[in-house]
Amino acid sequence: MSLTAEILSIGTELLLGDITNTDAQAIAQELGALGINVYFQTVVGDNPERIRRAVEIAKSRADLIVTTGGLGPTYDDITKQTLAESFGLPLEMHEPTVERIRSYFERRGGTMTENNLLQAMLPRGCTVLENDWGTAPGVAFEANGKVVVMLPGPPRECEPMLRERVLPYLKKFSDAALVSRNIRVVGLGESAMEYRLHDRIVSMTNPTVAPYAKTFECLLRVTARAETSEEARAMTEPVVEEICRELGDVVYGVDADSLESVVFELLRSRGLTLAAAESCTGGMFGERFTSVPGASEVYRGGVCSYSNDLKVNLLGVDAGLIERLGAVSAEVAQQMAEGVRRACGADIGIGITGVAGPAESERKPAGLVYIAVADAAGVAVRELHLGRGRERVRTGAVVSTLDLVRRRVLGLPVNPQDD
Repeated sequence: MSLTAEILSIGTELLLGDITNTDAQAIAQELGALGINVYFQTVVGDNPERIRRAVEIAKSRADLIVTTGGLGPTYDDITKQTLAESFGLPLEMHEPTVERIRSYFERRGGTMTENNLLQAMLPRGCTVLENDWGTAPGVAFEANGKVVVMLPGPPRECEPMLRERVLPYLKKFSDAALVSRNIRVVGLGESAMEYRLHDRIVSMTNPTVAPYAKTFECLLRVTARAETSEEARAMTEPVVEEICRELGDVVYGVDADSLESVVFELLRSRGLTLAAAESCTGGMFGERFTSVPGASEVYRGGVCSYSNDLKVNLLGVDAGLIERLGAVSAEVAQQMAEGVRRACGADIGIGITGVAGPAESERKPAGLVYIAVADAAGVAVRELHLGRGRERVRTGAVVSTLDLVRRRVLGLPVNPQDD
């Protein structure tokens, strides 16, 4: 049996865009890996009548309903009550859950208020999905020919419960395995990538190839369906290899977590260290690189040299150079990279300087950025034109810098078009 699914995300904060719905993304990916087709995603606020209507719609078009949010102890946590009513199931106090909640507070030296016991009121006959990451348990049950799974909303609880509790429960409903391979691309736009691979993308049915645009990156997802995960993965291999050959060095990884993790591993495996001098990015490069576990093995440190006097006094940038060419120039980026490499004793130094905007600076347009990578062999510099929007410019500068480091270490051309 192959199920169709709907993800029902409950929470006014999701509906209003106050927080990003990462739960739905994780659930959709994991259900797909089980061969369960996610056809719909719905977001609804903390309103009983609207939740009830959303559940009735989901019941009419999906075999599996997965909800997130609304399982906590406060007045607006109404998911369980509403779902139980929709399926005609009474709520009952589940004593083992009561004890788990009491123990949770005791271990942390906190005080359990009475409203926390609402989390132990569960639909009669349900499967309790124990929550080792919080207090609210998850719930699974089958009723009226449907399968329902309810998960807490906080991603730090939802995502591990999804992997450790929900997937083992759902495996009995799946008669196929889906395996997806992610080919990650930087330095080639989505439209150019799709143009080069168009015939292959539209002609394939199993495996399928789907392009996705990310922020200054692209992703190609190759997905195969078979009876077992091993068979499905084997089906993806020749397709992944063919696409990587076609795209060449703009592919920075297959099934990699991120560009920064790939660059980190590249440097770590070669025993190389890195330091950064940032101006327009304001420390964003350092923040992103140090988000990789183990980054301290590689990252020596950085200088956020936003002002010109810091560029001169900390990094040794020539004051006359800034006077003649401005802080936003290839030459200043080069001296920033060389200066931070020297100051931090790193094998590789990077320099980033530009106009984040929205206004021009030094009579230079917003979006103009220079990045440089310095090592023992010399310096490589890129000029970027990233358009408008401060976050867009800063993010684009960081992504391009990571790619430039990757290319420098691998001995690839500075720019993809130089191939």
